[in-house]
Amino acid sequence: MSATDLYAPTKDKGGPAQPLISVRGLKKYFPVRGGILGRTQAQVQAVDGVSFEVAKGETLGIVGESGCGKSTTAKLLIGLTEKDAGEIVFDGFALGPRLSLKELRKGVQMVFQDSYATLNPRMTIEASVAFGAKVQGLDNPEARARKLMERVGLDPARFAHRYPHELSGGQRQRVNIARALAMSPRLVVLDEAVSALDKSVEAQVLNLLSDLRKEFGLTYIFISHDLNVVRYISDRILVMYLGEVVEIAPVDSIWERQAHPYTRSLFSAMPSMDPDNRTKEPPLAGDPPNPINPPSGCRFHTRCRFASEVCKSKVPVLGGLAVNAGHRVACHLYDAQSGHPKAGQGIPA
Repeated sequence: MSATDLYAPTKDKGGPAQPLISVRGLKKYFPVRGGILGRTQAQVQAVDGVSFEVAKGETLGIVGESGCGKSTTAKLLIGLTEKDAGEIVFDGFALGPRLSLKELRKGVQMVFQDSYATLNPRMTIEASVAFGAKVQGLDNPEARARKLMERVGLDPARFAHRYPHELSGGQRQRVNIARALAMSPRLVVLDEAVSALDKSVEAQVLNLLSDLRKEFGLTYIFISHDLNVVRYISDRILVMYLGEVVEIAPVDSIWERQAHPYTRSLFSAMPSMDPDNRTKEPPLAGDPPNPINPPSGCRFHTRCRFASEVCKSKVPVLGGLAVNAGHRVACHLYDAQSGHPKAGQGIPA
């Protein structure tokens, strides 16, 4: 019996056209407490009105600077952090009376960045992989664990009775992937899952993830700072800035044309293999604003060289480009009705 034979995800309820997961107006503010009584004095606006959809079998890459809300969004999706507002819809059912958090977690699993901290040091590898399936009452948790270990490249005869400290970083991350798959999820959220690995091991794990996606019909949300890695594994890319979505597009479209000034600065910061292509000035100046008190209007206007008065007062709407409706950007430069002096013209060449 193969790992595929043991893998039995929840039934597709909405058909192939139904997005596997839809996020609408998701918000999460973290209180900043102070004083003798520890009262809330301010709030960190970690995620503020994020909306997107992920189709079945798709990989959505999420990029952005540290602190932009990527990891918080991931934790909201699997219920590790409770949302303040917004809606999470999984295969047509919103999280609530018709879809419990327990049911959501059967369909959505997560692989974290720190491969060691996410494993129980007192549990063997086989026990760690089988634990979730055993708790959920799935059939043959130990057999499932061994088959999945074998599938991710870990020989059960050698690794089943080892402990996390006896494995390398790449091997531990393979364990975490197997542990996530043991629950038979349909969506796997990968939060910087390969960033701590050596480049050769990183390539092996990326190829493994691509193969598993095809074999088990998985859908991925892939979070990373490495744009080249995101390009390799993703179908679409979502760009976040200070808790908001500023651009979302198919990989080829955004690689050919970065519509938002912030996205262009991220791509400009990528290292080049061409020795003559030297960076003469920083692509982006200054640090991100304080998320406790973010700028009004467009949150990027304090660092944008194309900003005008309307950018300081009016929040841009995420809209499709005229040349590609699937490429959406939240920038006044692309909104003909925004009132920007160069409205509708896009970023100047």
